[in-house]
Amino acid sequence: MSPEPVSGHLHSTLFVLTLLFFIAYSSSQSDQREFLLKFKSALENSKTEVFNTWNDQNLICKFTGIVCNSKDEVKEINLSEQQLDGTLDFDSLCSLNSLEKLSLGANNLHGTIDNRLSNCTNLQYLDLGMNSFSGKVPDLSPLSKLTFLSLNRSGFSGRFPWESLEKPNGLTFLSLGDNPFAPSPFPQEVLKLRNLSSLYLTNCSIQGRIPEAIGDLTLLESLQLSDNNLVGEIPTGITKLENLRMLELYNNSLSGMLPLGLSNLVNLVEFDVSTNNLHGDLSELRTLTRIESLQLFENGFSGTVPEEFGEFKFLRQFSIYDNKFSGELPARIGSWAEFEFIDVSQNYLSGPIPADMCKMGKMGKLLMLENNFTGGLPETYAGCSSLVRLRVSNNSLSGKVPDGIWSLPNLGMIDLEMNQFEGQVPAHIGQASSLTQLFLANNRFSGELPKEISNVSSLVEIDLTGNLFSGEIPATIGDLKKLSKLQFQDNMFSGSIPESLGSCVSLYGINIAGNSLSGQIPASLGSLKSLNSLNLSGNKLSGQIPASLSSLKLTLIDLSNNMLIGRVPQPLLWVAYNGSFSGNPGLCADGSKDLRECLPVSHKPGRVKVAVYCFIAGALVVLLSLSYLLFVKLSKIDRKGSINRGGSWDVKQFHVVNFSEDEILRCLKDENIIGKGGSGNVYKVDLQCGERLAVKHMWKPEPESGGWRSGRSSAAILPKEKTRWREYEAEVSALSSLRHMNVVKLYCSISSEDSNLLVYEYMPNGSLWDRLHTNKKIKMDWIGRYEIALGAAMGLEYLHHGCERPVLHRDVKSSNILLDEEMKPKLADFGLAKIVQNGKSMNSTHIIAGTYGYIAPEYGYTYNVTEKSDIYSFGVVLMELVTGKKPVEPEFGENNDIVYWVYNEMRSKDDMVLLVDPNISKDAKEEAVKMLSIAVHCTMKLPAMRPSMRMVVKMLEEIKPYSLTDIIIEKVGEKDVSFCKN
Repeated sequence: MSPEPVSGHLHSTLFVLTLLFFIAYSSSQSDQREFLLKFKSALENSKTEVFNTWNDQNLICKFTGIVCNSKDEVKEINLSEQQLDGTLDFDSLCSLNSLEKLSLGANNLHGTIDNRLSNCTNLQYLDLGMNSFSGKVPDLSPLSKLTFLSLNRSGFSGRFPWESLEKPNGLTFLSLGDNPFAPSPFPQEVLKLRNLSSLYLTNCSIQGRIPEAIGDLTLLESLQLSDNNLVGEIPTGITKLENLRMLELYNNSLSGMLPLGLSNLVNLVEFDVSTNNLHGDLSELRTLTRIESLQLFENGFSGTVPEEFGEFKFLRQFSIYDNKFSGELPARIGSWAEFEFIDVSQNYLSGPIPADMCKMGKMGKLLMLENNFTGGLPETYAGCSSLVRLRVSNNSLSGKVPDGIWSLPNLGMIDLEMNQFEGQVPAHIGQASSLTQLFLANNRFSGELPKEISNVSSLVEIDLTGNLFSGEIPATIGDLKKLSKLQFQDNMFSGSIPESLGSCVSLYGINIAGNSLSGQIPASLGSLKSLNSLNLSGNKLSGQIPASLSSLKLTLIDLSNNMLIGRVPQPLLWVAYNGSFSGNPGLCADGSKDLRECLPVSHKPGRVKVAVYCFIAGALVVLLSLSYLLFVKLSKIDRKGSINRGGSWDVKQFHVVNFSEDEILRCLKDENIIGKGGSGNVYKVDLQCGERLAVKHMWKPEPESGGWRSGRSSAAILPKEKTRWREYEAEVSALSSLRHMNVVKLYCSISSEDSNLLVYEYMPNGSLWDRLHTNKKIKMDWIGRYEIALGAAMGLEYLHHGCERPVLHRDVKSSNILLDEEMKPKLADFGLAKIVQNGKSMNSTHIIAGTYGYIAPEYGYTYNVTEKSDIYSFGVVLMELVTGKKPVEPEFGENNDIVYWVYNEMRSKDDMVLLVDPNISKDAKEEAVKMLSIAVHCTMKLPAMRPSMRMVVKMLEEIKPYSLTDIIIEKVGEKDVSFCKN
């Protein structure tokens, strides 16, 4: 037999096999292409170019994000951070039989994920984190080959199926944090994952104690359990995890001391147990020589900072503020590595400030306020060009400030307040190109303020209060166009107030009281349209008060104890406090009880007397006539809103008014109702002169039977009616003495036998709640939201700190923040307010008050309401402004509110951006995140952890939007309707 036939047969067989292979290969390629294109089609809303290569012309292994194995089968899909938008087609994905890695993190994927995911049985790597899925996490047990699982901040809720982690027991990376899972104890199933090197369970509603068995996960290098509801002590089992490089347990309720044996964790690089209830000393940390970031703030730690910390050669970040540490800081701390910041504020530390923390030239923040440090500022910081913030206020520091500090190129804040520094501010402060805040109050600085300070065009605030500055205020100070607050009070400045000050177009606060200034008040101050506070008292100013000041929208003016003469402009009387013009014998005013009456200068003395007598006689006639009319003619309102003409009315004025009660009463009709509440109706009143008022009608309480005015005990009053009466009394008591641009103005109260009327300024834009959440909702830009936040904060700061007797509002919420015609905010509805009595601490009231969603958590266990409760409520309002969400939404879960939601959604600054209202422009989101951080501080669980309103205002001012740097927010003052004549 010849070989040719055999050879030909063999060739035929090979040809057939090759053909079958190519057919199979082609079929496989075709199927995979179909699956991938189906996956793509479900994401057709995506704004991405990643799918440009996904077409019929390219091989599937050339598709962007696709990795194939040696058989040209899809092995990996890597499409993280690609702006994918849509739902996932797991039928298609799981039909890719060789798929081992699916990485889709940090996109905008949404919808639910059902059990179809379980068909992807070959998956070893699954990343769906940082998306917007909904519903529960499906059963993961079929994915037995998983070694990497990331679902953090993915939107899943409900109960997590912890038991399904038993099958993929080869997991080395598990990240489930930042999801609103149902609360659960620490999952025991996790303790069986002995191969784990990274465990991220931050902010996923784990409660109870950390189990001792955590020490069995000996391969762990990163353990993050922060932002949960963990209690009890840190277990000693953690000390067995000698491979740990990162240990984060911050923002829980952990107590006790750091466990013995923590010194075993010699590989730790990052250690954060901040915001807990830990106490004791830091002796267990002395051997952690590889530490780079050490965060222990907001606890109860005490003792000294170990001397060994001064030898930590990698330490870059050190924050221990708000503890009870004492003694001196190690002299060499921060001198080895590229040290970035230190914050040891609010402790009892003493001794000198370590000199070499900027040795490597990277230090950005030196924060050491509220301690007992002594000595001076080390000369070494004069060359620390990286320094951004320097805050050493409220210590016992002394000596001269090193010259170079004043002109550091990146330094934005110099805060040296409440020390004993001395010497002069040098001329080269004019080179401080980034300086925005200069706080030198209550020291011993002296000499003249150099004219070069006018070159610091970035300056926003200057506070020189309580020093020994002398000489003239620089004539060029008007060059500071961004200056918003100038406080030079209690120094020895002399000469005149510079005319150029009227060119500081952003000024809203001027206080130059208690100096030796002379000459006239510059008329140019009248051009400061943003000015709302002017204090020039205690000087030697002379001449007349410029008429130009009448155009200002002031909420405070104090010109007392000068040598001023002439007539006080009438508009300034409307914003004056008692004593605003006292100590000026030469001043007079028309209709002021505090100043002598001005006499017409054109009349002779005899005629003047006649005119005065005639005026007095006429006034008596008018008063008698008015009393008769009020008693006989003015009506009262019955509970149905009808007018009864038989009663008398008692009128109490709190501002100058010239409208009649009759004019008010005529407008109290159903068609004028603009609001209804449990205590009565609110009416819009249009005066004949064209102005508008808002009138709240509150009924007086009555006994269960009979008249309560006939001597019956107040116990007979119906509880609801009695509460309404208390609300009326509280509102009148609180508002009648308040004078602030961000507190609604109460003009007068009008009372009859059974009704009370409160007459307010009218706020045409309704409430913040209306504008954020109702059918009156409008699209607010970030500038508008910021202005509302800052204005409302300033109003609340005034209540807590600016009144002779502090006022607790007790019902701060967005519906009680009203908006005027320019969308400027004013606090309203003081029906639950409580005025703190003289000589008593601002502690508590045991009456539960407030609105669900805004009520501070301490209500639940103490019923105590303090100023910190107001601050919590204000934090909720800030969250509304930033997120656009209501305090209570169904998406937060049953019995959860916006505070819970925000805490559970955020993990890092980048993640917090995703919480910002989509209506806020992209450019402003970073600023919105900063406000959200302030809101988080305001809503801390422990009242003591919340800042004061004074601090909240300061924090808000520090995050002022860039677009407001050149034009400071216009502070809209109070309008008065006293020009309305009958």
